Amino acid sequence: MAGQKAAWFCACFILFTVAEAVLSGLYIDNGVDQTVIHHSMTPHERMVVEHEILELLGLGERPRRSRAPTLDRSAPSFLLDVYKQLAEEHEQARPTRSSEMALSGDEQHAIDESDLIMTFQSKRHHLGALRHGHGRHVWFEVTGAPGDASSLLTAELRLHQAPTQTEDPANLYTVIAHRVISVDNIGSIQMEQVAAVNTSAGSEGWLELNVTSALAAWLSSPADNRGFFITLHPHSQPERHVKLEEIGLEEPRGVVSEGKQPFLVAFFKSGPKLSGGDAGARRKREARRWRSHGYSENYLTRNPLTDTSHWTTRSCEIQTLYVSFKDLEWQDWIIAPDGYGAFYCSGECNFPLNAHKNATNHAIVQTLVHLLNPTKVPKPSCAPIKLSPISVLYYTDDSNVILRKYKNMVVKSCGCH
Repeated sequence: MAGQKAAWFCACFILFTVAEAVLSGLYIDNGVDQTVIHHSMTPHERMVVEHEILELLGLGERPRRSRAPTLDRSAPSFLLDVYKQLAEEHEQARPTRSSEMALSGDEQHAIDESDLIMTFQSKRHHLGALRHGHGRHVWFEVTGAPGDASSLLTAELRLHQAPTQTEDPANLYTVIAHRVISVDNIGSIQMEQVAAVNTSAGSEGWLELNVTSALAAWLSSPADNRGFFITLHPHSQPERHVKLEEIGLEEPRGVVSEGKQPFLVAFFKSGPKLSGGDAGARRKREARRWRSHGYSENYLTRNPLTDTSHWTTRSCEIQTLYVSFKDLEWQDWIIAPDGYGAFYCSGECNFPLNAHKNATNHAIVQTLVHLLNPTKVPKPSCAPIKLSPISVLYYTDDSNVILRKYKNMVVKSCGCH
């Protein structure tokens, strides 16, 4: 059943561009290494199918952006590196690492354990009469997070340290991230320390501070989000404040290039709230959607997405099927991939079931019983026996980015069940 659902899901994505118009439809392998169109979809059908695909991706609607995607900023650049690592892990046992990305052991563990990673780009945010002094106020819009505090595994604040010539490279410092509690009318600030990290004046690269407790509090009570206040202190004189620009944590006059801006990265382990939802309820919503556009239940039974009359009579084996996000014209919000090879299973499970058909013992028995009573017992079905995940990297708005893992999306091998 899981394999049949996966095949339907994959088939929905196929689009083809003709001239300057987009022709949506189902394309199949005709058995001689050719892909041919089996059914052209009407605009209404395409709209319904796109809506269903978004729901399967865990999205209520297509994200809307007011400007073209840019990967120059620090947050999407970080997640693109993580995406590339995950893609390589699916292809080889020991993936290579991007020279731009240095992951700690805790970060690697969080990547492995999570199924949704979201970055938040720092934004300007007025906070009363706050006097910055020797510190820096950093704020993130977190109300768009798809998870809540209970699904949050860990969160990190990442600050870039640039090389500087103003200090002895060996001098040690402590960078502290405080959660802002309140700011009064004269600029006095009440805050609590949430994370700290040591660095030297000669260091260069990204500093990571664990701010899980702060983000969890803001996810539970968004109105309390007043951001972080970053301070710098000599390691030997923790009571003394030093300007962040002294060791390259902020450029003079507060100017920071887009690729080096502070950002927040959160790792979520999704529950039902973040998943595509109940399959049965989803099928009911799908049926209502088709009927709302004038299609009867009879249409659904002869829908080419589920009609197997065009399948070939060759033995059960894996077939080529490519899912295209680009041809759905979603490239304005999906960063990667443009599409992926989904594949599907097709063919007959006839007697005898040889070893290359990957048949289960139950399928072998069912085949024998089918031979004795073909009208009562059907033949085994050709279905996926091994599937692998994919990752999709996309914008939720003009600044925040999500990397989401989807299980059982690519057929790796087929067998008779």
